[in-house]
Amino acid sequence: MEIKWIEDFIALAQYQSFSRAAEFRNVTQSGFSRRIQSLEQWVGAELIDRSSFPPVLTPAGQLFREVADDVLNKLFDTRAIIRTEQRIAGKSLQIAAGHTIALNFLPSWLKALAAHFGEVRARVVPTNVHDSILMLVNGNCELMFAYHHPELPLHLDPAKYEHVTVGIDTLMPATRPNQRSAPMYRLPGTAKQPLPHISYTDTSYFGRCLSLLLGRASSTPSLRLHYESDMAEVLKKLVMEGEGIAWLPRSAIAEELDNGELVPAGPSVWNLEIALRVYRDASNRNEFLDSLWQHLRAVSPVSG
Repeated sequence: MEIKWIEDFIALAQYQSFSRAAEFRNVTQSGFSRRIQSLEQWVGAELIDRSSFPPVLTPAGQLFREVADDVLNKLFDTRAIIRTEQRIAGKSLQIAAGHTIALNFLPSWLKALAAHFGEVRARVVPTNVHDSILMLVNGNCELMFAYHHPELPLHLDPAKYEHVTVGIDTLMPATRPNQRSAPMYRLPGTAKQPLPHISYTDTSYFGRCLSLLLGRASSTPSLRLHYESDMAEVLKKLVMEGEGIAWLPRSAIAEELDNGELVPAGPSVWNLEIALRVYRDASNRNEFLDSLWQHLRAVSPVSG
């Protein structure tokens, strides 16, 4: 039995969809299904009722999930303790961050950090918002990076988890240019020719941001869903291939905008400004972390 089978099973129980759970676990749907079957063979019982839609847990599956959650939490907590004890002397950080932040923000941020503090050993764990929060709450990271919008808060207790704003980003519609360097697809589109929309899933943070933006827009754009994913990097790849428009963080496409590979698909009225925050457990009084936190507060682009 492998830990990844248990993680697959928990993802399936959470998403109630083989395709979405497979995407979240970064594995093909056929490979994901085989791993669930392997887990069921190891347990000796069917854990998923595949006759219903969406698939639900069998009684055996419900019992196994209760135990699986507890076992995984204990394993990861123990791993965190061991990792802390095994760290070599010096400045080190365990960081949880969304995939987009890990790819597009953290490399330069860590480089700037080293210029101020000297060598810093950092372990970055790219994950979704939900799992990032769990890592912070369970003490499995010192810092958690996440996007923030005042109408879409993360609901972390401010008395227990401090935050500093470390950057401002913009969720903006982007598309490939045509031969005249104009947008291949331009908002708002028309009823006769709706724009192919490469969208986020509704439950992802960027998906919620996009729903907020479109919900308060003065006019409704004409869009037809073309592709859907939780990850901005997947959307970016499809936009780069000319498949349609997608709302992407400016930080993720800055280079492509500069060199003309991508262009805005509409004016700034279709943009949404979002903050980038870093969180920490206020009870963690590590000397280096306290020093780092004071530095981040001093250089923050906004107060609070």
